[in-house]
Amino acid sequence: MTNGNSTATVAGKSPAGGYWRDYYQLTKPRVVALLVLTAWVGMVLATPGLPNLYLVLMGSLGIAMLSGAAAAFNHVLDQKIDAEMARTSARPLPKGRLSTVQAVSFAITLAVVGFLLLLFTVNALTAYLTLASLFGYALVYTMVLKRATPQNIVIGGLAGAMPPLLGWTAITGSVDANALLLVMIVFTWTPPHFWALAIHRCNDYAKANIPMLPVTHGIEFTKTVILLYTVLLFVVCLLPYLVGMSGVLYLVVACCLNLRFMHFAWLMKYRPAANLAMDTFKFSIVHLMLLFLILLVDHYVRWQITL
Repeated sequence: MTNGNSTATVAGKSPAGGYWRDYYQLTKPRVVALLVLTAWVGMVLATPGLPNLYLVLMGSLGIAMLSGAAAAFNHVLDQKIDAEMARTSARPLPKGRLSTVQAVSFAITLAVVGFLLLLFTVNALTAYLTLASLFGYALVYTMVLKRATPQNIVIGGLAGAMPPLLGWTAITGSVDANALLLVMIVFTWTPPHFWALAIHRCNDYAKANIPMLPVTHGIEFTKTVILLYTVLLFVVCLLPYLVGMSGVLYLVVACCLNLRFMHFAWLMKYRPAANLAMDTFKFSIVHLMLLFLILLVDHYVRWQITL
């Protein structure tokens, strides 16, 4: 029986018209949005002026589709683990709102269309690098590293750090040291970002038998490593300014953002409080978003000055 404000579901299936939301959820849209933002920065910084808007549009769409496909494959491969964890138990596959066949078909379709889009409208280098990132995240990280080592997010984080390089190659058709520097920023940011969440959800990961660092080495050890990583991240984030890739505006904002991240990490280690790990995780997302946005702003400010 249902009341006037609810819609009946049968055997966990989505109500009529609700499937599109479940497919949308499979793509992890918030994660994809952040990845595309970092790809945009790679596109913009690859050229002194405005990048080719057609390449920006096609490149963004292709990268987003392949990133969404990787996320969907992750849902499929992790559905049993997701069912055991409070954070992920309501996802479409554990709840039975979508079948494995539906999710796999959706992921394959996204991957094929996204790859072909990049191959024929952008360039082959970007298409194959993006496809490699999909395999790195969906297969190497999800199937192997996540279940095998507490360093899973460190090693597997490279796949998630690739979008700035993909954006760069979409515009230039080549790999550049400055693009790799942007990759290095995301790569260094990923462990403290994810380990903060892992601390907050430590019991979930232990229940699912996933060897995240807080499970295998303890929460206090993880807090120490997070603090050290935020120091390393501070140093890495100075590099765009030191190599002349960005200017003073970026330097000031980057220092402020990284000092705040370090402060969160220090509080977690020496002044622990309820929900502080989750607050740190949430700030880390804001940190990366603002850091890459200020790279964009700084780039165009400097470009306008040189005109």
